[in-house]
Amino acid sequence: MSTAHGPAIEPQNAHRTQQRRSRKRWMWAALAFLCVAVSVDALFIEPCWIQVTHYDVPAPVHPVKIAAISDIHTHGIGRREREMFRILDREKPDLIVVIGDTLGDDDATYGECHAVYERLHAPLGVWVVRGNWENMAPLRHERAFYQSAGVHLLLNSNTQVEPGLWLAGFDDPSSGTPKPDAAFAGIPSGAYTIALFHSPAFFDRIAGRPNLCLAAHTHGGQVLLPPIKPFWLPKGCGRFLSGWYQEKGSRMYVTRGVGMSVLPIRFLCRPEITFITLQPHSS
Repeated sequence: MSTAHGPAIEPQNAHRTQQRRSRKRWMWAALAFLCVAVSVDALFIEPCWIQVTHYDVPAPVHPVKIAAISDIHTHGIGRREREMFRILDREKPDLIVVIGDTLGDDDATYGECHAVYERLHAPLGVWVVRGNWENMAPLRHERAFYQSAGVHLLLNSNTQVEPGLWLAGFDDPSSGTPKPDAAFAGIPSGAYTIALFHSPAFFDRIAGRPNLCLAAHTHGGQVLLPPIKPFWLPKGCGRFLSGWYQEKGSRMYVTRGVGMSVLPIRFLCRPEITFITLQPHSS
């Protein structure tokens, strides 16, 4: 009996073995394709695929459109910077705020930042605060540098950009010395105040004083694999990642920023330029 059935079993087993090997080859091929696709996306697509986000915020002022830019980490005018300029030219903001870390990583130069700043223009000005990278590479004659590029540095100080609308800018809280009393000094009671600072954990310290805060620094995590938490966030992020937060009557928006740091990749976390339009309460 065994001899009679032997020739039928052996081809069947061989066929099953061949099927298993074929499935494994397809699985490995699919995995290799997925790895290549993820690498292409993370290295070449997402880093320059800037997401534009829009929000309206009620405020007792004339409509003002604010562009919030951060973490450019520039190495000169490249593909990502050109896309940023195209977006700004199309959106035509009234006011541009740069919330720190325009300077790139270790081998970057302030000359490269200067080339970026020179291309930024808005009717109510371009206003800049320090990030941790600016504090790690201190600049001599700092104010003269920013003035020569046509932008304004706010360092623990404030300015009125429209009647009843004030900006208060801080040194980076994670690497410098923010001074709230100095930054808010002289702002009239009842004025609508926007606080600009790079590291968002500072919000817990000043919530209740400004109406609106704009922060950055987190890059939104830069590489996300939901539902896993971000692999790494820099010092000074605290409990904040990206988007809107509210505390003690103050609101804060944390933008994901334009550039990258440490690794030149983004995954499931596109760069972002945020446009916030202040609208009269009746809107």
